[in-house]
Amino acid sequence: MKPLYLASGSPRRRELLGQIGVPFTVVSAPIDETPLPGEGIPDYALRLARAKAAAGFARLDGPGVVLGADTVVSSLGEILGKPRDRDDALAMLAKLSGDRHQVITAVAVTDGTRWEEACVGTHVYFREISPEEAQRYWETGEPLDKAGGYAIQGLGAVFVQQLEGSYSAVVGLPLFETARLLAAFSIPCWQQHGISAQR
Repeated sequence: MKPLYLASGSPRRRELLGQIGVPFTVVSAPIDETPLPGEGIPDYALRLARAKAAAGFARLDGPGVVLGADTVVSSLGEILGKPRDRDDALAMLAKLSGDRHQVITAVAVTDGTRWEEACVGTHVYFREISPEEAQRYWETGEPLDKAGGYAIQGLGAVFVQQLEGSYSAVVGLPLFETARLLAAFSIPCWQQHGISAQR
């Protein structure tokens, strides 16, 4: 069995892979995440997942399987990335308040020869968020490095009224689909837990 490498710096993706008992090594894979003109959101997420996996594979010294993933939060067709500052975060929360938005997570897995991929969309419904509450949430520090300005697995969970789709995909890695992709490369779940040092 070839070793698995995770081309992501996301601690949430590390936790999710560990949750299903898949050992892996983190490999850095910096890429340009600028959307292309006219690019659809699922296409954008898949392109970034593939690019991360390819960049990670290029850093390997020997055989291995590399997993790349990307999560995109969107509202009414607009991509909501990580907020630039307080005002940007509060504007995002106001946009999401009392409405439905979509979270798309794409996963790409390669061994350098073969590719397997999946793209999972989830609808998230937020309750109303008052400006005062949004300000208090900002002051916790959680929104700053989160796409869409919130963390469903953290303090932001109190905003989520309903979910249609995959919870783990919203966190950052759809586990059902990821397990199937890894199985295609003969990497099973429920192995010994553990994360190797970053390369």
